[in-house]
Amino acid sequence: MKLCAFCSKEIDIEGRVGRIDTCPHCGADLYCCVQCEFYDQFAHNKCKEPESEWVTDREKANFCDFFRFRGKIEAGSDRSKEAKRKLEELFGRE
Repeated sequence: MKLCAFCSKEIDIEGRVGRIDTCPHCGADLYCCVQCEFYDQFAHNKCKEPESEWVTDREKANFCDFFRFRGKIEAGSDRSKEAKRKLEELFGRE
């Protein structure tokens, strides 16, 4: 199951994602940094691929040769929400 990083809805894709492909649900570009398995907001250049070039808008289609469609949502967002909830419980904030 492949998911869009923007709307989290399932996408039916056969073969490789092309530069002009978009999500059928939200219209977001699929061939962009945020949708790539190398994307890491904490890495240098926000990419785990050391030879990648700087990309100004990571939510728009680009010409990166290293692109690999991730197709899944990072679990980190759920972990941060859970951690925040536990801290609020601990300190009595609701």
